[in-house]
Amino acid sequence: MHLSSIRLDSPVNMIVVVVLTLLAVVAVPWFWDRWKRKRLWRSATILLAVVLVVVSTAMGGNMIGGFFPTVGSLLGTGAYAGQGTDAEASQNGEDLEKLRDTGVAHAREGKGTVVHMKVTGRRTKLTRDVTVYLPPQYFDAAFKELKFPAIEWIPNYPSGPEVFTSGYHMPEQLDAAIARRALPPSVVIVPDPTGVPKVGHDTECVDEVNGTANDTYLTADLRDWALQKLGVTPSRRGWTIAGWSSGGFCAMNLVTRHPQWYGQAVSVSGYDKAQIDAETEDLFHGRQDINDANNVRVNVRLHPSPVDILAISGDKESYESFAIGQIRAAARPPLQFSSWVVKDAGHNMNTFKSQIPDVLSWIGAHATGPSPAGRPVETTGGVLPWPLPRSGAHGALADTDQ
Repeated sequence: MHLSSIRLDSPVNMIVVVVLTLLAVVAVPWFWDRWKRKRLWRSATILLAVVLVVVSTAMGGNMIGGFFPTVGSLLGTGAYAGQGTDAEASQNGEDLEKLRDTGVAHAREGKGTVVHMKVTGRRTKLTRDVTVYLPPQYFDAAFKELKFPAIEWIPNYPSGPEVFTSGYHMPEQLDAAIARRALPPSVVIVPDPTGVPKVGHDTECVDEVNGTANDTYLTADLRDWALQKLGVTPSRRGWTIAGWSSGGFCAMNLVTRHPQWYGQAVSVSGYDKAQIDAETEDLFHGRQDINDANNVRVNVRLHPSPVDILAISGDKESYESFAIGQIRAAARPPLQFSSWVVKDAGHNMNTFKSQIPDVLSWIGAHATGPSPAGRPVETTGGVLPWPLPRSGAHGALADTDQ
């Protein structure tokens, strides 16, 4: 059994653990004077009871907070969990056309199609898991000559694409938003921002100094691949990056670093600069220029571009709220920055999930809809890239490279 198939948010599993915990607690006094080797078995039963109490308490908190849906997502194994996906495509989605019958059948029910594949970046040569949501209209003959807008959804660390279906339950939310016309039919791309291994390797979506070009993979590589393989619009106003927690920081940071490619960013419970802690790799190796170039507050002040950013924080999220205030104070036109404060239960996935319908409506109000494939499109809208410092990461974007 794979770790990603062991559910941490299952009521059945929770009941089993609680029952085992109660039995272990009762066993301590019940067998206290019955053991022949009292010191050994008394210690063993006490230890077992303590461990199960901790596990059951942690599972209860996880179910309330909605942090990790599986053991795999908790441990950050990086192995993909296929719950909620409809199909597995070959490398780089070369055989996506085989999904047409499945997509047409789902479309009749008003449902999109969720497919998983491995995607290798042209520049970085990185290969990572990517899940793609194709809207019902993707397989509709009436939309055949249209190019769809794209949303890149960045999972929170240490999650991967599996959280899109088993944690966020996003396909159902997207189906509903498109059906009520709050969101135009959109292709949603959900990459693994970290790769493997995950534990202790939080990349914060940045091009690491002399390391891995995570930013370039998530932007230049995935965008280039999506334009060629998925037939999405090249227009920057048709591209949005969104995410929760670390994914929210990634969304704001990547959009402000590459405004020539993206028109919008949405951050829920995100922050303003890369977090450096025990789970983070040595991202910058003392290079303050690279650090500053991955600071949203610095970017919106020194490199303001015509992008729209929505930042959401809960009223109990003091750090995230402070970071949003710092970005708001630094933002300069033509950048448009807006923020919401919502009631929350702390920094957890339930806060994020409660905001998904409104987030999708906001994206729908700001992003362009499907456009005719044959019509010339001004891809950048006249927005030029700003000179990124050279990180030394293999294949990384630098200067005004596109």
